[in-house]
Amino acid sequence: MTITQGDTLPDATLVEMGADGPSQVNIAERVKGRKVVIFAVPGAFTPTCHSAHVPSFVRTKDQFDAKGVDEIICVSCNDPFVMKAWGEATGATAAGITMLGDASSEFTKAIGMNFDAPPAGLIARSKRYAMLVDDGKVTLLQEEESPGVCEVSGGEGLLANM
Repeated sequence: MTITQGDTLPDATLVEMGADGPSQVNIAERVKGRKVVIFAVPGAFTPTCHSAHVPSFVRTKDQFDAKGVDEIICVSCNDPFVMKAWGEATGATAAGITMLGDASSEFTKAIGMNFDAPPAGLIARSKRYAMLVDDGKVTLLQEEESPGVCEVSGGEGLLANM
């Protein structure tokens, strides 16, 4: 079942690259008592994700801060080493965006946003979406109809509906 507005995020584990290496992040705990934007992409370094989706949140980070967002998190079904390199390559890390890996697709599957596209080499990946989460509850969810499009799930698209 796909997550919808009004639902509470599941108790799932993602991985973040820290100063001492990979560390587990319980997403339900991470968002508790906070206002957080979570956006997900089909894959690090893939064309739309790299040239449109992440840059849209880098561009709009200050506007989200002004709206009281405590953290912006990018989720991709990649390992934390790839997410760290990708955050550095896109400027997301420097902008203050958190890059979390969902290598086993645990979180992605738990919210029903998983898909496969074998011809493109994408297996157990995430659909493209953005959500606003307030104290663990999804208050706004914007999913793209196609993984190759970044319109409603981009930073500007989410801000327009907040």
